[in-house]
Amino acid sequence: MTDSTSPAKLVTVFGGSGFVGRHVVQALARRGYRVRAAVRRPDLAGHLQPLGDVGQVTAVQANLRYRWSVDRALDGADAVVNAVGILYQAGRQSFDAVQAFGPRAIGEAARAAGIENIVHISAIGADADSDIAYLQSKGLGEAGVLETAPDAVILRPSIIFGPEDDFFNKFAGMAQVSPALPLIGGGGTKFQPVYVGNVAEAVAVAIDGGARPGAIYELGGPEVVSFRQCLERMLEETGRKRLLVPVPFGVAKIMGRIMGLLPKPLLTADQVRMLQSDTTVSETAEADGRTLVGLGIAATAMDVILPTYLVRFREHGQFERIRTS
Repeated sequence: MTDSTSPAKLVTVFGGSGFVGRHVVQALARRGYRVRAAVRRPDLAGHLQPLGDVGQVTAVQANLRYRWSVDRALDGADAVVNAVGILYQAGRQSFDAVQAFGPRAIGEAARAAGIENIVHISAIGADADSDIAYLQSKGLGEAGVLETAPDAVILRPSIIFGPEDDFFNKFAGMAQVSPALPLIGGGGTKFQPVYVGNVAEAVAVAIDGGARPGAIYELGGPEVVSFRQCLERMLEETGRKRLLVPVPFGVAKIMGRIMGLLPKPLLTADQVRMLQSDTTVSETAEADGRTLVGLGIAATAMDVILPTYLVRFREHGQFERIRTS
């Protein structure tokens, strides 16, 4: 197990400036690791430096599409975390390049550098044989990592929530301007939202050596909730009343294909298809101890975290509750 009191160990975190990555950087820095955030735009990663002591966190340029940059980012590293992921394809940032080819490139580069301590963040539902491009690329990425680094630890979270998430924030933003919100497929799809801080802690535990080598862990929060319940929870926290309009999957797929043509789509056809299946921790993973509990982590409830960042969407700001109570 890594000596968490020593700053000598260097961990490269690919995607370290992103939503999940920045929390991973912070969790590792708190354990005393030196952290190298490998990102496409180091000039936009200045927010990472305050997450550690002076000089503890640095950013370097890397792009998973270019193997030479991956090799360079791993030079001298003792461990590596892959926190890179995209929700939709845009230009050269395709699922195939980022989520299928990229993880394999990291695994191959780590093997060449003699790095055995690898943690890869994937997603519940990842399946190399899936006919959904997003899940297929996630499955191929896992396979690529495990083929090149059999002892790598794979983490599959459900929907991740936290201050910069792309789920609750997205719908809260929509509720600011729209009188109604869509319930894709009627809103019955089940999620097990997991706090980003818990995901980051799981990464840190794995880097410390607290996870089974080569195992795939599924990460979910303490509650299983429906899509409808998520939106209702968001509306309650933001103090807004909006119509929740059921949208059949067939209609939603057409909407997704049209919106998918936009530079930053609110919905894609892939996302609609994923909503046809629940995203929860499997009974097999629970029975086998491949969960947050198995890593010794107590899952944080949504009620603890959602008020801390959704309050900014309240009509009269964060002090509205104080004035009306």
